[in-house]
Amino acid sequence: MPRSDLPPPPPPAHLRAWLDAHAVRADRARYLGELERLSLGTGRLLLLWAVSAVFALGWSFVGMALMAFEEGGLTEQFVGVVFLVLGAGVLVPAGFWFVWGAKRDRRVRQLLSAWAESDRDPVNDARLRMPGRSLAWLLSSLVLCGLGLWVTFGSASAARPGSETYGEVASLMGLGMILWITGLLGAGKAAAHYRWALRAFRPLRRPPAVPPGAGPPGVAPPGSAAAVTPGASVPVQERRSASKERPPLGSG
Repeated sequence: MPRSDLPPPPPPAHLRAWLDAHAVRADRARYLGELERLSLGTGRLLLLWAVSAVFALGWSFVGMALMAFEEGGLTEQFVGVVFLVLGAGVLVPAGFWFVWGAKRDRRVRQLLSAWAESDRDPVNDARLRMPGRSLAWLLSSLVLCGLGLWVTFGSASAARPGSETYGEVASLMGLGMILWITGLLGAGKAAAHYRWALRAFRPLRRPPAVPPGAGPPGVAPPGSAAAVTPGASVPVQERRSASKERPPLGSG
């Protein structure tokens, strides 16, 4: 998707004061939902896997080139060069595709942060804090990580001299590493997005309730003993009552 299809950034603060608050809040909810879908939607996960599949295809050509070079014959050398060129022709565009996707993800995160900081909407923000999409990304990525580790270490441990060539082992280990790195990227993106959502859409804290008759913090309520300032005159009746309640000296 080209960058022009991304939602626009939020209007500046001095312009938002002149706009309708309900319209701005509705735009914020709509654009945040669209940006979250562009960041952690099912299509985005499938796109990451598609890039991984293209990398795996390119590495398969490289592995076949290594196996052809191990044969040592002139025909095999020529076939190895052909496979190597095919692998480079697949891996180089996949690398550009991956860099383009990373830059686009960065722009989506910037727009998400800008719209999240533009206003507060407790109802919509509570929905965005839910870990549904992040959890789906995390679980599927962990499965992919486990599969990649199994392929990588399984191919290395099952290799026996004379039965498997170095090209076959390198090809399988490379495929496993591609799966493992893809899973790590997906799991890291899911965890980072969920942590960011918890900070950006945290619920508003209500101020503590002040009991009736209580003044500001540090100020004693009127009529209490702490409210009498030094040097102030005390009523005669209060001094008499205090002298009656005070026990005489030397008693007890």
